[in-house]
Amino acid sequence: MKIIKRILLVVVIIIAIPFIVALFLPRNYSVSREIVIQRPRMEVFSFVRLLRNQEQYSVWSKLDPQMKQSFRGVDGQVGFVSAWDGNEKVGKGEQEITAIQDGERVDMDLRFEKPWKSEAKAHLSTADAGPGQTKVTWTFEGHSSWPMNFMTLFMNDMIGKDLQKGLENLKQTLEQSPTTTMH
Repeated sequence: MKIIKRILLVVVIIIAIPFIVALFLPRNYSVSREIVIQRPRMEVFSFVRLLRNQEQYSVWSKLDPQMKQSFRGVDGQVGFVSAWDGNEKVGKGEQEITAIQDGERVDMDLRFEKPWKSEAKAHLSTADAGPGQTKVTWTFEGHSSWPMNFMTLFMNDMIGKDLQKGLENLKQTLEQSPTTTMH
């Protein structure tokens, strides 16, 4: 009987550790990645401001080729909404352009419905990085309530690798095209 009690105690402690750790972790997270692309800033910005172009570089867009997409508004303008409904890897949600600083930054609100309800913010920014070069920064920010904020320990790795791969895809798309491909 003592062995069962000890095993149960160990199991309870193991389960309790993430909850206790989460008490001391931040509730907000921010993940950013950047890359330099061999194209002029305005050319790069004109491409990334269009949400439909994410199909060409976003890792998440490539996870489900059968994903249903819908669009509302004028792409590249404040208020444009890109919605998706896909497999368990991409879930269901939408992103909306909320602000544009022409040539510099596109801000988006992300609203996820599946696999769980949550909201986040993202932005893509461009800056000169030398003659004919552009530094692109992709940032993803959100908030997690306790105890889900335990996941903030892993956000940088989980989201960061997808942002980095997306930026690498963007670089390849723009540098291999003689002119920017836009919808």
